[in-house]
Amino acid sequence: MRIDVFTIFPDVVAGYCGTSILGRAAETGALDVRVHDLRAGADDPRRSVDDSPFGGGAGMVLMAEPVFRCVEAVADLPRPLYLLAPGGRRFDQEMAAELAGRLGGFSLLCGRYEGVDQRVADHLVDGELSVGDYVLAGGELAALVVVEAVARLLPDVLGNEESALDESFTRGLLEYPQYTRPAEFRGWPVPEVLRSGDHGAVAAWRRTQALLRTARQRPDLLEHLVRASALSASDVRYLVEHGYDVPSGTEPE
Repeated sequence: MRIDVFTIFPDVVAGYCGTSILGRAAETGALDVRVHDLRAGADDPRRSVDDSPFGGGAGMVLMAEPVFRCVEAVADLPRPLYLLAPGGRRFDQEMAAELAGRLGGFSLLCGRYEGVDQRVADHLVDGELSVGDYVLAGGELAALVVVEAVARLLPDVLGNEESALDESFTRGLLEYPQYTRPAEFRGWPVPEVLRSGDHGAVAAWRRTQALLRTARQRPDLLEHLVRASALSASDVRYLVEHGYDVPSGTEPE
């Protein structure tokens, strides 16, 4: 998987992508992150990439010319190219899986300052991505979120391939609680079922705990599963038994 990232802070992006899971993925050849300095597209001694906005207003705007020049200098740029911006499509686990399935890779453009010249959004990129309804100083952190979320879904990146299949959001639920040694800490024991060695019982416990955690913390996710008819009769029965309302028409008989 090749991912190109355009930014005015290439060292920030390259540094993070060289550590931990991403660094190991690069070493094995599973991930190829190429970082491009947008200032390379500037044509003045100061390597300027921003200017004041037409019409006035606070802050500066990333100029179209250096951005176009930098992007167009990459002859084999993997498309689509996404601009990280607050108004873009919401990036979630579903889209991470979608991007992970793109054999040709994709590219990311990090916005900065008060925004990017609209001509970049209109005529250069293929779409916009947002990692949430909040504003960051720039798109670098957002780009790293996208890179890491996608990379974790690639073959041979995680030590255990099942890890990515059993996490929050992958199946529409939050992940079940996790425990490790010691079996008891300050009087708080690990649930007995997890120490039983009964894999069927463990799987059933994890499913019900994921249901309860999702109903309690993210009811919006549960509502989506209900609308998609993705809950089994036993799932619905368990939720009803524990006092959670289930939309009409889905209650067990």
